[in-house]
Amino acid sequence: MGYEVDILGVGEKSNSGDAIALRYGNLHGERDEQTVVVIDGGYKDNGQKLVDHIKDHYGTEKVDLVISTHPDQDHINGLEEVIEQLEVCELWIHQPWDHNEGLAGEFEDGRITDNSIGERLKDSLEAAHTLVVKAQDKGVAVSEPFTGKNFDNIKVIGPTKVYYEELIPQFDGMPSVKKVEEASSLFEGLFDAVKAAAKKIFVSWGEDKINDEDGTSAKNNSSVITQLIVDGRRLVFTGDAGITALDKAADEIDACASGAELKFFQIPHHGSRRNVGPSVLDRIIGKPLAEGESRNISAVASTATEGEPKHPHKSVLNAFAHRGATVSATRGTGIRHKYDAPEREGWTSITPEPYHYEYDDETT
Repeated sequence: MGYEVDILGVGEKSNSGDAIALRYGNLHGERDEQTVVVIDGGYKDNGQKLVDHIKDHYGTEKVDLVISTHPDQDHINGLEEVIEQLEVCELWIHQPWDHNEGLAGEFEDGRITDNSIGERLKDSLEAAHTLVVKAQDKGVAVSEPFTGKNFDNIKVIGPTKVYYEELIPQFDGMPSVKKVEEASSLFEGLFDAVKAAAKKIFVSWGEDKINDEDGTSAKNNSSVITQLIVDGRRLVFTGDAGITALDKAADEIDACASGAELKFFQIPHHGSRRNVGPSVLDRIIGKPLAEGESRNISAVASTATEGEPKHPHKSVLNAFAHRGATVSATRGTGIRHKYDAPEREGWTSITPEPYHYEYDDETT
């Protein structure tokens, strides 16, 4: 069996996103010998590109499985076109409004009820709720992806249902995190203003300029983390998961008895430095190696054309390189990772990311 993974280019300027199509099986054979999967759909405009890509390069209008990792607009909005235009068999998506029992007790305001929290989640995560309704109306099987769920060669390795429910009170729009989210939004708005004043960083090989503090949001940590195992090769897809979520997923990888060797790793959250740390990378990728040594692992970050220095952060790319991974970033252009797959006319090999001995850092 073989596979091909297409990380589509998302983000024409500074807004990064994820839209991934993949298929595995006998890629030299007929459609019924293959499984086609979509993981996230980018922004609304990326949905059509994803649909066209599957039709043009996979030669089908049938998608066996669609996975929505989490309800941020740069991941979920394009999936509406996939559901509407293609024959989708199954949709994996979290439905937090169905996990509202007992949540009212998490908040100080005594007027809040479990029911009102459920309605609040439907409103604040409208794109997710709408996608579920549209999928059900079309007869698509809809279920929630928690740790241990399987679909053929694909397995969910995070989050567990317990961990997911711990994160819900911290989602956008929830009373307890309103001020935090406002501060976060303000920071995002100021990012472009401070970008020009970014300081220059100089490093030597092996210096990890990232730390083990989980700096991402609860919603990002709720991302579905999946692994695909084909012919003894392991591929891991992370969405926007942070250090805490990745560490829990590493437990699942450690417990896996398949003996599969890691060959592909999606760098989470477009290469943000707030999502990975040295310890979790040591667990999943491996300990740092000497310069020039390789583990033959492809690590790819989906980034916008003008996302730097935030997406991707060069310290993150370097940290993967320290551990022997071959690193690439889309920067708005699609990247294909393949094994035992047909060649594509007009598609050529890309040049891996160089090691960054100096780079502009974020100022905050």
